[in-house]
Amino acid sequence: MSHSTPDAPHASPARKPVFDTIRAILKRGFRQAEVEAIDAALDDMSPAAPGQRPAKDRGGLFSFNSVARVSNTRSGRDGRRGLRKGIKRVGPDGIALIKRFEGCARLRKDGLVEAYPDPGTGAEPWTIGWGATGAGLEPGSRIGPGTVWTQKQCDTRLASDLKRYARDVARAIGTAPTTQSQFDAMVSFHYNTGAIGRATLTKRHVARDYEGAADEFKRWNKAGGRVLKGLTRRRMEETQLYRKEM
Repeated sequence: MSHSTPDAPHASPARKPVFDTIRAILKRGFRQAEVEAIDAALDDMSPAAPGQRPAKDRGGLFSFNSVARVSNTRSGRDGRRGLRKGIKRVGPDGIALIKRFEGCARLRKDGLVEAYPDPGTGAEPWTIGWGATGAGLEPGSRIGPGTVWTQKQCDTRLASDLKRYARDVARAIGTAPTTQSQFDAMVSFHYNTGAIGRATLTKRHVARDYEGAADEFKRWNKAGGRVLKGLTRRRMEETQLYRKEM
């Protein structure tokens, strides 16, 4: 791929030392969009023409922020710490949070794991292993009273479900810049609620209203119309994880 150089339009000889310094840091040539971005930043710092209001003193931020913008163009990051596009897998923090709250409950003396009813309704949806609900292991079967799995079957189902829920989250947020921690928190939220496609939380995240999105987690703390302490704690930890890299 060819790269633009400081000889591109608007790159005056007086600015060549700046471009040479940034090129040395990046250890590569420039793309046209990068040349234009650096030029725009330099324009902002240029002395004002007679009769014009001087540009705001940026206190030396140019050398860091401009390089960051150029580097982020290369890496696909958004420019804010940790934000990037196209995350598709839940990370270790997300998996740990899900396991901590789901637990692999109802372990029997014979080493097998049995299904239990929803704590909010006392019935559906029946859950087994690491929070698995819905379809059972056999085609056409469903998890319900009397469903029993081995620990290996529980672990295998968790791995499969995590991929599916991560795909759902990736599809819902599209190209919105996202940190790994935000993605992990949303996968945990979706794993528990199944609501990533309709939640206001998702809409706020896509709109890059990250603080607004973080405030939405706490609203999802009810089951069967009742506030549950376990859900309140989970939403609190998901919120903390979502904000971790903000």
